[in-house]
Amino acid sequence: MTDINLYGRVIITANIKAITGLHIGGSGTGLEIGGVDKAVIRNPLTKQPYIPGSSLRGKMRSQTEKVLGLAQNNPIGQNVKIHTCQTVGEYNAKGGCPVCTVFGVPANEKVSDAQPTRLIVRDVSLTPKSAEALDNANTELRYAEIKTEVAIDRVTSAATPRNLERVPAGAVFGPAELVFGIYEPADYARLKTVIEAMQLVEDDYLGGSGSRGSGKVRFEKIKVEARGRKDYSNPKTFQSEFESVQALADAFDALKQWLEINVPVE
Repeated sequence: MTDINLYGRVIITANIKAITGLHIGGSGTGLEIGGVDKAVIRNPLTKQPYIPGSSLRGKMRSQTEKVLGLAQNNPIGQNVKIHTCQTVGEYNAKGGCPVCTVFGVPANEKVSDAQPTRLIVRDVSLTPKSAEALDNANTELRYAEIKTEVAIDRVTSAATPRNLERVPAGAVFGPAELVFGIYEPADYARLKTVIEAMQLVEDDYLGGSGSRGSGKVRFEKIKVEARGRKDYSNPKTFQSEFESVQALADAFDALKQWLEINVPVE
């Protein structure tokens, strides 16, 4: 078995602003009585909506799979498939599958030699400012609004209303934290997959009902830090704050060179 060496980590933090109402579904238990068919996920202690790291990471992964045209060959639960390399040779082809290397491979004997997952994505809470604003807002539910959607029978024109709970447009979650591990020299370039996945999420949607207007988000106040293993307790900051993913993408060549110096693989 190949030795595993963690040379350091890159930490990208950012706020996530809801440009349109955001619905990431949770359990409807206790809320359906009030007329909500689809409730948002909430922290059980604070009752505030949040963005699960699994939802953000899953969207980043699925968008990357689509833009690369990768086969959806691995069933996960019911009616969901993701891409997974089926052999070590496929995984290692052309320097490593971008999806399976960055986002990881489910337990699979055929790719048992796959390296550690590079990307960790944390849950994202509302910022204190947004939480206070929503708590004081005149919305139908605490921290949330109700959007009524109507399904129309194409033959009879009969209408069936359904209520969707959403975090209102303008709410800000943050800071989101994306942690990327550096295990080999190729990882410097692989970080670009993460940045492009953030852009893909912005251009698509997060959560449900995206084709009907919900879930448009934007990453703001983006910061990049690095911790090298030789001085792990002393983080280094790359340039200043970035106001958009595009601005960070435009600086990627400089970021890559900076990482090679501050998180050396040696």
